[in-house]
Parts: sequence; C-alpha cells; structure tokens
Amino acid sequence: MKIITKLFFLLCFLFVVGYACKQKEQEIIKETKILEIKGVDVSYLPEIRKSGVLLKNAQNNTEDMLQTLKNAGVNVIRLRVWKNPFDATSNVSTIKNLSQEVKNMGMKVLLTVHYSDTWADPNHQTKPTEWQNITFDQLKDSVFTHTQKIMSEIKPDYIQIGNEINSGFLWSEGHSFHTNQMKELLKKGIQAVRQNNQNTKIIIHLAGHEDVNAFYADISNLDYDIIGLSYYPLWHGKDLEILKKNLITISNNHNKPIFMAETSYPFTIEWNDWTNNVVGLQMLPDYPATPQGQKNYLDKIKNIMLEVPKGIGFCYWGAEWISYKGNNATNASTWENQAFWDFENKALPILEVYK
Repeated sequence: MKIITKLFFLLCFLFVVGYACKQKEQEIIKETKILEIKGVDVSYLPEIRKSGVLLKNAQNNTEDMLQTLKNAGVNVIRLRVWKNPFDATSNVSTIKNLSQEVKNMGMKVLLTVHYSDTWADPNHQTKPTEWQNITFDQLKDSVFTHTQKIMSEIKPDYIQIGNEINSGFLWSEGHSFHTNQMKELLKKGIQAVRQNNQNTKIIIHLAGHEDVNAFYADISNLDYDIIGLSYYPLWHGKDLEILKKNLITISNNHNKPIFMAETSYPFTIEWNDWTNNVVGLQMLPDYPATPQGQKNYLDKIKNIMLEVPKGIGFCYWGAEWISYKGNNATNASTWENQAFWDFENKALPILEVYK
C-alpha cells in the first residue's frame, strides 16, 4: 500500500511539473512570437479627409490618421475595393492612390475585393451592375480581368478574394449552393493574383468561427495562403475561450495560417450623430464600453492570436469611421462609438495595443 501511495504522489508531482512546464513553454512562445499582421481597416479615410475634420493624436496634437496609426505600431492597412461604386471612395483609382501612400509610409496593404458595386457580406453578394446579364464564362473572365487590374495597378501585399463569403459570392452563379461554380470563380481570382505576383498572399475570408470548417474543406484544393475570419461578439458568440479553441481547430484542420480579418468593440454606448449605431448594449461582461474596456478587448484578441499556434495577427474594422458629417447627420457613421478616436476626435488608448 505504501508503494502504491508513493507512486500516486509521484505521478501527481510529475503531472503538476509537466503542466507547469507546458504553461511556461506557452508563455515563452507568446512572449517571443511576432505577429505578421497588426492591421486596421480605414476604407472611409478618403471621405474623412474630404470632410476637413481634424484628428488629434494621444498628445492632443493635430495629426493625419495614417501617421497616428503608423506611430502606434500598425503595420498593415486594409482597404475595400468595389467595382463601380456610386462614389469614388472605394473604386480602384482612389484605393490605388491611398495604397501608394500607405506603402510610402512603410506599411503593407491588404485589399478586400468585394466583387460588387457595394457592400458584400454573408447576406449580400450582389454582382456588379456591369456583370448582371453576362454568361457564366463571361463572368469568370470578368473576375479574372478585374482582379488582374487590381493586382497590376495596386500591387497589394495581401488580397482577399471576396469578403465574408460564407454563402459564396457573385450571386446567384457563385452562391455556395453551386459549390463547383463558386470554386471556378474563386480559381479565376486566384489565378489572376498568382500570374501577377507570387509574393502577394491570398486570403479566403469568412464571418464567424463556429460553422466554417465545411466551407474550407470544400475549397481545400484551391491555391490560397491564409484563412481570415471576422469576429464580432454581437454576432459570433461571447465566449472568447471557445473562439480561441475554434481558431486552433480550424487552422489545424486545414493546415493554414489564420488571422482575425475583422473585429471591433465600443468605447461608449453613446452616439455622436443622429445615425443609429450598430452596437449598443451587446457587450462582453468583462469588457465594459469604456476606453479602457475597448483597449482590453483588443488586447485580449491580440493575445488569443499569439496563443493560436498558426495565428498571424488581427485587423480592426471601422477604426476610422468617426462622425465626420457633423453631429446632426442622419446618414453618417453607425460605428463612431467603436472608432479609434473619441467624440473630440482624439486618439483613444486602444492604439497602445499595437506597440
């Protein structure tokens, strides 16, 4: 009996030591790992600049938005591209000029190509008007030509073939119900990227993290580099441990690097114009809607990506979307309570996460 008892305690001791060593190993990896992508989406920047609104850094000095982001440690700027939008904000020409400015400042460019004249997401994947009445073969050629034009003119470091394409893209032909057609269209976009620049990394981007494995399994034969996922607590669950677990599983299942392509969090539940905000009271219990709560949330996301073995980074969405049309505007920002600048247009503490 004494021998059994000693063996029991020895096993317990070895278990505790082994667990402690494993924890220490994870901490060392986390401390030494460098995230490839520390990004911010600033697609509204051209409009904000036109408005004449002046932004201030944390020291309360007037400073251009890109310079503040660069100084904070942001290394990737994400920009959306629409085909023929009603204004110039997200067309190829505008994004080309902004991308060159980003590169000149020493940051990298990530393009999210919507293959639409407007927003594309899991519930909206409307073909450009110009492509509405063409054949499927012509549609494939159009995807190739449009992507080729973007690649040759903008030369991004990263490119998403579609935006949040859980249900496919370029409906109805490219709907996920038509898996083979969807994959043919994706292949055309990928082919245009590869033929133009082998160094540009291709991202396939979905929203959420709980029901995406089947989609990535369906496209396992496609030549892409990175899995990109959106995570918003309002829509994608409020358990961050489940989020981390799923990111690890998804990345391992498909043997791909993974990053958080979109996320955001409010610093207040107040508003700064008369446009209804998307996020109000729907927050995580441990992260109040305060400047510090917003910062702590993004810091947690960063740490999750450090702990995910193939995690390569994160990108914040809507950081720039302040109330640039004035306090009484009813067609302005639905996101100003989640931006990186407060209602006095001063930079918030969340930028410290990028250091």
